[in-house]
Order: sequence, then C-alpha cells, then structure tokens
Amino acid sequence: MDTNINFKNIWKQQTSNKPNLEELLGKLRKFRNQNLRKLILANIALITTSLIIIYIWYRFQPQMITTKIGIVLVILAMVMFLFAYNKMFMVFYKIDQTQSNNEYLQSLYVVKRKQKFMQTTILNLYFIMLSLGICFYMYEYTSRMTLGSGMLAYVVTFAWIAYNWFYLRPKTIKKQQGKLNELINKFEEINNQLKE
Repeated sequence: MDTNINFKNIWKQQTSNKPNLEELLGKLRKFRNQNLRKLILANIALITTSLIIIYIWYRFQPQMITTKIGIVLVILAMVMFLFAYNKMFMVFYKIDQTQSNNEYLQSLYVVKRKQKFMQTTILNLYFIMLSLGICFYMYEYTSRMTLGSGMLAYVVTFAWIAYNWFYLRPKTIKKQQGKLNELINKFEEINNQLKE
C-alpha cells in the first residue's frame, strides 16, 4: 500500500466517524507557528544578552582571569545552544499544508528526535557551562565582599539555577513533549484507520 496518502481527499470521501482533519491540521499549524516564534524569540533574547555581556566586559574591564573565563563560558553556552536550536528552524518551517499524512508524521518524528536531543544533551551542556561561567564571573566581585555576603550571593545564585534546573526545565520539557505526542498520536491513529 502506498504510504504517501493524501488525507484531505480520503477524509472528504468518508461519511461517518471521521475526526475533524481541519482541526488537526489547525493544531499542527499552531504547533509549528508557536515553535517558530519561540525560536525567533530565543535568538533575540540570547543574542541581546550576549551583546550586553560583551559590552559589560568592554566597559568595566574586569581584572581577574576568572571573570574573563566566566564571560567566555556564558557566551559560548549561549552560542552553542542557539547553534543547536536553530537547526530546528528548517524542520518547523517545512511543515506546511501541502504534505501528505505520512510526511506530517515523519516531520513530527524528526521534531521529536531533535527536541529530545535539545532537551537532554544540549540543555545539560548549556546549564553546566552557564553555571560554571556565572561562578567564575562572580568570583572577582564576591572576593571583595565579606565572607557572609559572598556566600549569600553564591547561595542565591545557585538557588535560582536549581529552581530553573529542577522545576522550570522539567515542566517545560513535559509540556513540549505533551503537545508533540498528542499530534503524533492523532496522526498515527489516522494512519492506522486508513490501513484497516
């Protein structure tokens, strides 16, 4: 059986028990547009942050090598994240209304595979590099504080990193996976119905 089935034509021919294909394609379009928007916003936010960090480095001329290493690690973390994340652009961009159901499904499988790589390997590297960079960066300034103030600065910083790592990151990953899995399941269900 040909796996490149045009769903729109077959759905129009069915008379009963058909899911609303237009609604499913609308959800897919919304998913695609939301992810493209997030990708663009991530680029703007991280590039702007990197430029601000470079400006701070230039303007305030840190004295210690640890501060410079910290700045470089933070910027490298952002560049590495954006490089990997931007590879998803073409995957999202290619999802359009002219694809067959099988092509939609294959595109969603590619998104899922790349998303898993982003959520594990890339995000782990990003958080490690960012955390180390912040620690190195803070050393020059906390060394000028009293011991208690310096420790408080590190505790607050690590509490914020931990909150992002242990609460926000898993919540965001679960939400992303839920939306993607819902779309994949519906397209798989349609494929299975057509095979019967």
